Amino acid sequence: MKKLFLFIVFFGITSSGFCQSGSRSFEAIDSLQQIQKRRIIVFIHTDWCQFCQRMKSTTFKNQEIIERLNSNFYFIDFNAEEKRDITFHNQTFKYKPAGNNVGVHELALQLGTMSNQITYPVLCVLNEKNEIIFQYSNYLSPKDFKMLLEKLKG
Repeated sequence: MKKLFLFIVFFGITSSGFCQSGSRSFEAIDSLQQIQKRRIIVFIHTDWCQFCQRMKSTTFKNQEIIERLNSNFYFIDFNAEEKRDITFHNQTFKYKPAGNNVGVHELALQLGTMSNQITYPVLCVLNEKNEIIFQYSNYLSPKDFKMLLEKLKG
C-alpha cells in the first residue's frame, strides 16, 4: 500500500508538471494523448530573441497561466535552434545549419512558419491529431495569453 501511495504521489508530481510550466517533450506527446486527449501549445523561441525571453520571464512565470496550461493542455517549450533530432508524429525532424553556428530546426519551421517566414516568438496550437489549428507570432502579455487560453480551451 505504501508503494502504491508513493507511486501515485510521484506520478502526480511528474504528470502535473513539477517544473514550473509543466513543459513536455515532443516525444512524450503521442503516449500522453493515448492517456488523455488535449490540445498542444508549442512555444517556439530562440535564445537571442528579446520578446521570447520576455515571455519566458513574465507570461510563463504567471501562476494562473501555469495552472491553466497544466490542467487543460500539453505545453512544449521549444528552442527553434535545438540541434538534436526530434521524432514527432512518426516523422524525424533535424537541425538545418544555415552558416557558422546559425540554423533552425525543421520542426520549428514546420510549426512556426506563417506567410513563408518564421518570426519569433511563435505560439502554435495543435489539436489532438497534431494538426495546426492556430498560430500567433508576437509577444503575448500574461493578460492576453490568459484570454487566448480561455478561447482555446473550448
